[in-house]
Amino acid sequence: MQNFFLFSLILILGSIPFAFAEEYIIDIPFGAYNPELNTPAEVWYDPPLINVVVGDTITWYNDDREAHTVTSGDGPGRFGWMDNRDFGTPDGIFDSGRFLPGESWSYQFEESGRFSYFCTIHPWMDGMVIVEEAIPDYPHDATGKQIQFPLLQYTPDRAIEVNLAWDPPVIKTHEKIQFVYQFYDPQTNSNLAEMKYDFVIFQNGQEIFRDKGLSQIGGDYRNFVFSDSGSIIVRIEGIQTPSLLAEESVTVFGDVQSKEQRSVDFTAAVYANPEKISHEEYHIKPAQRLTTYYELMIFIILVPAIMFIVALLWLKRKPDTSKTKPGAVKV
Repeated sequence: MQNFFLFSLILILGSIPFAFAEEYIIDIPFGAYNPELNTPAEVWYDPPLINVVVGDTITWYNDDREAHTVTSGDGPGRFGWMDNRDFGTPDGIFDSGRFLPGESWSYQFEESGRFSYFCTIHPWMDGMVIVEEAIPDYPHDATGKQIQFPLLQYTPDRAIEVNLAWDPPVIKTHEKIQFVYQFYDPQTNSNLAEMKYDFVIFQNGQEIFRDKGLSQIGGDYRNFVFSDSGSIIVRIEGIQTPSLLAEESVTVFGDVQSKEQRSVDFTAAVYANPEKISHEEYHIKPAQRLTTYYELMIFIILVPAIMFIVALLWLKRKPDTSKTKPGAVKV
């Protein structure tokens, strides 16, 4: 039931636009109907190439004296039509149908990519729309709502407060993201250390990463690089105290019946990186655990101390040969 709710949430979040859409105009100028070189129209669609972002709308206005279409697919161009009588190949993504002089037609682009189009009535007329994914310059959740770090969530049993932040704030594919989080006691606002948990990432309805962790000095981090864009859920699951050792002697106990009682979810969005198409290997989690460091320091300090104490005890028990024994003659 929980997994069904989780995946439904991801699908819903993924369908929500992340930015405000804009509208653009492309004009079909007078003379576009004529395939000859010496015509009043310098281009068939003005502008012939346009860049927009996902969610934007383009409206084509027919200022020519004949009807036209805006049909996605590969047109033959002026010379292809004249030489081979090629009428173009529609790909079915969008098609305005025939619209008359003085009329217009609009289309909203909901996916990124390169979209070529042409007029099926006058096949030499062609144009291109390049649609890029809109990338904001601020962090936000999967609904597009702007957020400020650190994010704060309480476990359902209200026993633990979890703070989360990530860097860089805008998540892109093939770029290392560092998730940093801390645990607090909401009753005392004291930092909690030595907390066991699972760090889990869901993307597009699938679990893509899971790693067990043990926090140090109240916090921990994980590095991750996303290969695909889409909405994500970052879950810190099954948070509990494994031992009595905790900063400021603060521990969180209680009868934990399920991991859901001690789990929190955070949402975000991953954008396709326009500058990178691959990434190198990276370190997922801290290379050196502080627990190991502390244990090593204790070993380094205790072993010499024990040896020193043993040496003192041995010296105290050793007979003093400098004292003269009874009956002995001193020369």
